[in-house]
Amino acid sequence: MNIGLIGAGAIANFLLEKLNGDQGENLRIKSILVRDKEKYRSIESNFQVKLFTNLDAFLSSDIDIVVEAADIQAVKSLVPSVLKEKDVVLISIGALADGELLEEISELAQAYKKQVHLPSGAIGGLDLLQNAHALGTVTSVSLTTRKPASSLIEEHIDEAKVVFEGKALDAIKQFPKNMNVAIVLALAGLGMEKTRVCLVADPNIEKNVHSVEVAGDFGEATFTITNNPLPENPKTSYLAAMSILGTLKRLDGKLRIGG
Repeated sequence: MNIGLIGAGAIANFLLEKLNGDQGENLRIKSILVRDKEKYRSIESNFQVKLFTNLDAFLSSDIDIVVEAADIQAVKSLVPSVLKEKDVVLISIGALADGELLEEISELAQAYKKQVHLPSGAIGGLDLLQNAHALGTVTSVSLTTRKPASSLIEEHIDEAKVVFEGKALDAIKQFPKNMNVAIVLALAGLGMEKTRVCLVADPNIEKNVHSVEVAGDFGEATFTITNNPLPENPKTSYLAAMSILGTLKRLDGKLRIGG
């Protein structure tokens, strides 16, 4: 499967190293859409890819699927057009907090018979949540995210402080750069209004910690993920990067496990 990337940041470089470097037997990144070709010339030569600045030319290149690895603005401005031509793996899930954009993307995917794949990112258990909610019988989903205090607030604190508690929809509005996990969890289960979120600034931790609790007719489930940062970029979750790689490998595989 030939892959086209939108963006050339930390996650794009992770994918290039793993797919075009040492693991990509059946998966190869062929094309990358960027704003400035000259800035990324080294990527072109190091990984044998072709750079594009024009969306139409990018979509017409030798690619089977597009991975958006840029930002929310790229999702809003580019993904609707991409969906008319290719399936998409969406990384900047925060864009889907915009209800109108979510509806537009869903309608385009249906109209053009394309798929939008949302990697699980920095958490897990989404298959459990979706299966448990297959009959609409999940009754509660809550997320508690603890982050190093300096990444959330400017004030100095000595003890953990709750900076938000409420609906996922409101959490996303107040902390748009910190709530991708809440969005994908809400989309997998009860939605933005019914998914509960607690965001904690903790001066005594160095890594992000996500705890999810799910309850319903199936029973109860609780799981906690402590995320290591991506070695090349401490601001990016290592698991989030690996979830994209895992998504692509599953799409290319013949045996589907879970889901």
